[in-house]
Amino acid sequence: MLTVQKLRRATQAGFFLLFLVAPAFNWLRFDLDEAQLWFLGMRWSLGIDALRAGQIDATQAGLNLVWRALVPLLVLVMGFLWVAYRYGRVYCGWLCPHFSFVETLNHILHRACGKLSVWDSHTVFRPGVTPNRVWWPLFVISCLAAAFTWAITLLTYLLPPATIWGGLLHGTLTPNQTRFLVVGTVVFFVEFALARHLFCRFGCAVGLFQSLVWMANPRALVVAFDRGQARDCKTCQRELGTNPASGNACDSHCPMRLKPRNIKRRMFSCVQCGQCLQACDTTQQAQGRQPNLTWKVGVDALRETLKQRHADAQKDRA
Repeated sequence: MLTVQKLRRATQAGFFLLFLVAPAFNWLRFDLDEAQLWFLGMRWSLGIDALRAGQIDATQAGLNLVWRALVPLLVLVMGFLWVAYRYGRVYCGWLCPHFSFVETLNHILHRACGKLSVWDSHTVFRPGVTPNRVWWPLFVISCLAAAFTWAITLLTYLLPPATIWGGLLHGTLTPNQTRFLVVGTVVFFVEFALARHLFCRFGCAVGLFQSLVWMANPRALVVAFDRGQARDCKTCQRELGTNPASGNACDSHCPMRLKPRNIKRRMFSCVQCGQCLQACDTTQQAQGRQPNLTWKVGVDALRETLKQRHADAQKDRA
């Protein structure tokens, strides 16, 4: 699982870099000044201007609309939803630039107060971490830096990056550009500091639709819990020097603050990051046991779903 986490961090870093530099190379952005979409360094046009100028007829304009807009959009959306249907919110856990910040801020806040959110009522244990208030200033500065990074990057997707960065460095930003950066930074700061988990769960349309299509597939990738070995969870952190009764290594490592041993419908916003599996693997192997959490997909995932339904039915009858 450690190798998986290294790979995940690498994909996150690569996609985050792509997110930052894509506007500068015109790989993807919409220029408001020119009302022009740029894609892979090329101007992407539907031919509306050519139609108005009489250079093409209505039939050609209609074909341009289909092949340059509707078909690419359909392929992109269907491909994205197919991946989500099969593997869940892997985009969130493995690529999303916002979630990269969420995880980083989780770690810093945990070092400051032992919690993953300022709204948590209880602290969580992680090996080698002793909460210290000296981390609070870094948490605030990190939230501010993350917020400004998002605000200015989004602005470069709408206006030429050279204009925005040049105006920032030389103090020549227009009033509207300045207002966008200030308002955007404030909004993102509040979200990162106070509501980043809530946004990821319910506020992000990309994440929400991934969860919906994932829930519709009983064979989709899922974190499965071996309930036959549930007693091992009571002492899963004994070797890590904490209270044996705590037994929540997987819970304390989930960046979305979920309970990984829960049934699928209660893991609606799971981002398939695998951190709970790594925590379970580490703590159980330290005691000479096999991990109780594993990834299941296909027929194995279906069996897990049926087990959960059977357990729910038994509870209802009781």
